[in-house]
Amino acid sequence: MEYQYLTQINSPADLKNLPRAALPNVAEELRDYLISVVSRVGGHLASSLGAVELTLALHYTFDAPRDKIVWDVGHQAYGHKIITGRRDRFPTLRQYGGISGFPSRAESPYDAFNVAHACTAISGALGMAVARDLKGEDFHVIAVVGDAGLTGGVALEGINNLGNLKKKVLVILNDNEMSISPNVGAIAGYLNRIVHGQPYHRLTQEAEKMILTVPRIGPRLLRLSRDILESAKTLLIPGMVFEELGFDYVGPVNGHNVDELLDVLARVKSNPGPTLLHVVTQKGKGYPHAEKLPMKYHGVTQFDVSTGIFHKGPAAAPSYTSIFGRTACELAEKDRRVVAITAAMCEGTGLGDFAKKLPSRFFDVGIAEQHAVNFAAGLACEGMRPIAAIYSTFLQRAYDQLYHEICLMQLPVTLALDRAGIVGADGPTHHGLYDLVYLTALPGMTVMAPKDENELRHMLYTAVELGAPAAVRYPRGNGLGVALDTDFKRLEIGKAEILRDGGDVAILALGSMVYPCLEAASRLEAEGIRSTVINARFAKPLDEELFCVLAAEKQFLVTAEEGTQAGGFGANVAAMLQDRKIPASILRIAVPDRIVPHGAPSLLHAKYGIDVDGIVERIKNYAEEYPAQSNIRYHSVGGS
Repeated sequence: MEYQYLTQINSPADLKNLPRAALPNVAEELRDYLISVVSRVGGHLASSLGAVELTLALHYTFDAPRDKIVWDVGHQAYGHKIITGRRDRFPTLRQYGGISGFPSRAESPYDAFNVAHACTAISGALGMAVARDLKGEDFHVIAVVGDAGLTGGVALEGINNLGNLKKKVLVILNDNEMSISPNVGAIAGYLNRIVHGQPYHRLTQEAEKMILTVPRIGPRLLRLSRDILESAKTLLIPGMVFEELGFDYVGPVNGHNVDELLDVLARVKSNPGPTLLHVVTQKGKGYPHAEKLPMKYHGVTQFDVSTGIFHKGPAAAPSYTSIFGRTACELAEKDRRVVAITAAMCEGTGLGDFAKKLPSRFFDVGIAEQHAVNFAAGLACEGMRPIAAIYSTFLQRAYDQLYHEICLMQLPVTLALDRAGIVGADGPTHHGLYDLVYLTALPGMTVMAPKDENELRHMLYTAVELGAPAAVRYPRGNGLGVALDTDFKRLEIGKAEILRDGGDVAILALGSMVYPCLEAASRLEAEGIRSTVINARFAKPLDEELFCVLAAEKQFLVTAEEGTQAGGFGANVAAMLQDRKIPASILRIAVPDRIVPHGAPSLLHAKYGIDVDGIVERIKNYAEEYPAQSNIRYHSVGGS
C-alpha cells in the first residue's frame, strides 16, 4: 500500500495537522503497516489492530507527552509507538537493540509508564494525577485498560482508590471481550450485559432514530438530548457498578468510529473527576484472519499476510509447555484429587486439553495470580492436589500468598513455572530470572528444575505426590526430543544425579543448563580439563552430602543456572559450603545482576556467557587467572 498520510506523521502534532475527515484513511494505513511489519518480525498483533481508531482519537484530542497516556499491559500500543516518532524503527520491534514490544519510558517521552504485566495502569495513572495536583500543574491523565485487566486485584484496588480520591483521571475501558484466552468471571459477564441487549442501548438507538426524523432541527435536538439520555442510564442499567464507585460512566461507544470517539472524548475531557469511558472494539480488526481467530493472532511469529499461515521452521521436539499439559492430564486421570489452575493463560500454559477433557477440574481465574495461589491453598486444605500453572514472571505477583497461604500451612500445592529463564523478545518484564531466589527463600518449599522433558514428567509426579509445597521451573521453547517414560517415577527429594565423572572440576548444573554443561565438559576434556557434571535437579533442598564431597575432592566447583546470579542456586551452594566450613573455590555461572533486555534467547545466552562457548571460556579463564584456587591440572589429551 502507498501511504498518503502515515509517512507524514512523525509525532502527534503531525497527526493533528491533518483534517479530521482524513483519520479513517490514516487508520487504514496504520493497520496495513502494523500487519506488514509484525508479519515479518512477530509480536502482539490482534490487540493493536483493535485499538487503532482509539489510538488516533486519543492523540488527536490530547496533547502527549504533556498529557499522560498510560497503556495497561501494552499489547495494544503498537499504533501509539508508530505515530509518536518510532515509525521508521518499528521494523526493529522486539529485536536485540531495537524498540521494545511494550511501552518504555527509556525509549520515548510519549511512553508515560513502563508496562507489560496487566492491571497496573489505573494505579499508575492515579499516582500521576495526585502528583500533578500536589505540584499545582494542569494536564490530563488517561489510563487505557483492557476488559480482561479488570479481573486483576491491582486494577480493582486502583479503581477503589481513584473513586475515593475523586481525582481527574480518564479511564478508558477497551472492551474487546478477549484477553489472551477468553475472558472469564463475573466482571466479564457484567460488561457483556452492558454491551449486549441492555435497555439503555436499545432505548438510545430508538430515541435517536425518532429525534432525527424531526424536520430541520433533528440533528440539533439529538445533540441536546444526548445529555438527557446519558443521565437515564443509571436507572436503566442494573447495578451501574462504576457510577456507584464514584466514576462518571460513559458508553458503550463504538471504538472503531473515529467521529464518535472524538465527540465523546471532547465531552469527557472537561470532566472534573474520575471518568470511565467504555469503548467496544474488535480484537484483530481489519485483518480477517485475526478477526476470526483473535487468540491465535494475539502473539504471533512470522506469517504470510495473504493466507495468514505461519512460517514453520524445521520439525522440532515437543515444547516443555505441551509436555507439561500432557503430563497434567495423565496425572489427573490417575488421581481424582488433581485439579489445574491458570491465570488467563489456558493455551499459553498448555492446559487446553486438560480444560476439554476434565472441565470440572479446570479453573481459569482470569488475570489474578494472587487469587490463583490463594484459591489453590483453599483446594489443598480440603484434600485436593492443585497444580497452578503460572509463568515465572507472573508468579512474582503472588509472593505474599506463596508464603502466607502455602508455606505457613505446608499445603500440597504444585507450582508449574513456565517460561523460567530468558524468554527472548518480550524482554525484561517477562524473563523468568528470579524464581530461584524468591522460591528458595521460602521455608518448606521444594524447588525442582528438569534437565529435559522426560525429567519434567517425573518432577511433576513427584511434586503432586509430595504432600507439601513444591515448584517445578522449566524453560520456554522446545524440549530435547528425548524418549518419554511410560510410567512415572518418584524422585528422591534433594538428591542430585552424577552424569559424568572427571578429576579436575565439578560442574553443578541446574535445569536447562545441564546439557550445555555436558557439551562444555566434552570440549574442556579435549583441552586437558576433566570435569564431573552433576544434574542438580533440586535448587532446594540441595544435595548437601554430594556437593560437600565434591568440594572436598575437587576444591573447585562451578555452578550453572539460567537465573540471576544474585541470591540464586550458586549463591545458595556457596552459602551452604561456608556454613559447613568446607573450603572450595566456586565459579558461579548465571545471568548477571542487571536488567536483561529483549532479544533472541541464543543471542542473550551468548551475551551473558551461559551458552556452551561461555561456559568453556569462563572455566578456562578462571583456571588461568586463579591457578591456585582452581587447582586444575591440565592433562595431555588422550593421556593421564
